[in-house]
Amino acid sequence: MTHPNDIAGTAALSICESLLLALNDHKILPEAEILGVLKDAAAAHENAPTGDRDALNAAVAALINDIIAGGNSVRRL
Repeated sequence: MTHPNDIAGTAALSICESLLLALNDHKILPEAEILGVLKDAAAAHENAPTGDRDALNAAVAALINDIIAGGNSVRRL
């Protein structure tokens, strides 16, 4: 069974990705700024204080870095 947090996290990722694409499409934020937002988000998890959420922070940072490296599933930012 899918955990409710997994559902919420996947929904949040989809919404944020769509918002970033829309901001770029409407020329509100250039690609460089969007990539900066993603890099900042990854860095926040990479540099989070150590503790019981180390594995989660590492996984989140890796996912964001994969998005940066590969773009979204529909098109490159």
